[in-house]
Amino acid sequence: MQASETKLQEIIEGTKQYVIPLFQRSYSWEKSHWELLWEDIIELYYSDNLYPHFMGSIVTMQTESLPEGVTKFLLIDGQQRLTTIFILLAVLRDKATSLDSLQLAAEINDRFLVNAYSKESDYFKLNPTQVDRKSFYNIVKRESNIDKNINNINDCYLFFEKKIKQRKDLEIQKIKNIICNSLIVVRILLGKDDNPYLVFESLNAKGKPLTQADLIRNYFFMQINGDEQDLIYRQYWLPMQRLLGENLTDFIRHYLTKNGVIINQNEIYFYLKNKVNRAQTLSYLKDLFRFSKYYAIILNPNLEENLLIRKYLYRLKRLDIKTVYPFILNCYHGWKTNFINEEELINIFKIIENYLLRRFICNVQTRGLNRIFATLYSQIRKEINLSSRTFLQQLKLSLQNQNYPQDDDFKTRLMEVKLYGGNRSEKAKLILESLEESFEHKEKVSFDNLTIEHIMPQTLSDWWKNYLGEDSDITYNLLIHSLGNLTLTAYNSELSNDTFINKQKALKESHLELNKYFTTVNYWQREDIEKRARLLVEKCLKIWSYFGDKSQPVLIKSNVTGTIPKILRIFGEEYSVKSWRDVLETTLNILADSEPEKFKEIMEQFPRFLAWDEKDLRCNRQLKNGAFVEVQLSSKDIYSFCQKAMETADLSSEDWIVETIDLS
Repeated sequence: MQASETKLQEIIEGTKQYVIPLFQRSYSWEKSHWELLWEDIIELYYSDNLYPHFMGSIVTMQTESLPEGVTKFLLIDGQQRLTTIFILLAVLRDKATSLDSLQLAAEINDRFLVNAYSKESDYFKLNPTQVDRKSFYNIVKRESNIDKNINNINDCYLFFEKKIKQRKDLEIQKIKNIICNSLIVVRILLGKDDNPYLVFESLNAKGKPLTQADLIRNYFFMQINGDEQDLIYRQYWLPMQRLLGENLTDFIRHYLTKNGVIINQNEIYFYLKNKVNRAQTLSYLKDLFRFSKYYAIILNPNLEENLLIRKYLYRLKRLDIKTVYPFILNCYHGWKTNFINEEELINIFKIIENYLLRRFICNVQTRGLNRIFATLYSQIRKEINLSSRTFLQQLKLSLQNQNYPQDDDFKTRLMEVKLYGGNRSEKAKLILESLEESFEHKEKVSFDNLTIEHIMPQTLSDWWKNYLGEDSDITYNLLIHSLGNLTLTAYNSELSNDTFINKQKALKESHLELNKYFTTVNYWQREDIEKRARLLVEKCLKIWSYFGDKSQPVLIKSNVTGTIPKILRIFGEEYSVKSWRDVLETTLNILADSEPEKFKEIMEQFPRFLAWDEKDLRCNRQLKNGAFVEVQLSSKDIYSFCQKAMETADLSSEDWIVETIDLS
């Protein structure tokens, strides 16, 4: 058995063929696997420093072949990732062909997909199992419309085809180079005496594969003298491993990122192997150990003895954006080494919370945050050495230029954004708790036993449908999870779907200032929800006040009343529109085409706006996929629904922009 680190190009280039044995399962990778691979490739695409990206292992065994034939290998392990790579290369070839880059298309085809001068089954670099063979051959030969056959092979092709279509800025040549030269595998070549079936079984047993942290540990301790290994292991590595457990690999990646190195999780081992030599190993381990204690506190703020710092660390943790961790590591270290004082550290955390929360509310894409926070600390230190600005002043100045939403954006979106469900609920609870604290109680309020309560309930009874009136379904679909309809209570299960009259009685008895509002409210319909939202939003503007230059450009045009749409930009493409109904129809047609699974989810969440039967809607247009959309809506409701549809599809505000003409 021979093992070596190898570029993917060396695996797939040359006159050879990989044959998947019958004991292997058919191709089973799905969207979640393709997403991870695509995200890694895109990260490498925009990286300033192309470090090797470890994909895993490829286990092969050479088989007997005729002297004039291709060299054949049984593909014992790694068929899922290798099949995916071949399909992605086919997509790149076809895209290059459509762009008239015929030389590039021919190179991809003849060097990496086929053995150009071989015949019949020897023609293909990969020979899948019988179940997948026809679909795979059709993709490589471009002989069939892949839409006719629904299976994972064809779905994989369509997935990558769609991703490349959505990103017009991507260069096919550069993606090809990344796949060939930056993707690394460990190639394990079995000898003729090895049993491939037993090897496959052992590789796919229940034992956990080696993590990047495991590889790093093994490499580090190979650099340390044998008589010192045990002591150093017990003194540094073992405590660090016990402290962080499964978070150890993430910590090492964030530790590297704090120094401005953008690095993927699968690249950590290669980076450290090239960076740390034998003489540096012990000092590197000591520094890792020191920062691991900081990282443990970031993950579990209860470990922090300072109560105020603990509070704001916990608030940042609840925002659940780990790309900020490298910057927090640096700031925490700055506090521990007296570069930053306690008050400054707390204010730093407040600024970061403000920045992240505003971006979340305004649905600003998170892509790029890792780059911002990787270099932010070093940039600030450099700038304050060249100017008279303080750390806090420079922090605000740096962040205001990084898609930081202004008050108009924040205010408009906070009125209607979905604040409940999935990872949004914790952020909603943080907002509601902050609102309650803003009343400045003399006695501390405990939020431990409080949960989020929907005043208009999540399931509408007949009482509520009658109470809300003719447009109850529109009110429900647009405002059910909005700020105006949410509060905190310890009696969530008791209130449940009760009438507003009974809920009002319970809320009047609450000790929370948030709920004293309901002592003077006699109705709870759309205008009442929106009125409360406006009051709460004004408080939020004071809690998370804008710290940037107000001359900065507005990110999102949210106030659409009294406007006519002119251009819709979605996924970077422009569409001419003449009315808000055109905006609605075009948006949904594109989502249905590009994100069919997410479109189904949108239909389930918003039955008042979308249906398969036109009788379920008042006034409708039919979409290209056969569904019907309600069009008897105000411009404000159309805009709000489109925003919610984009959020449901996990798309950002930058993916959907409407240019309008102001009639006033």
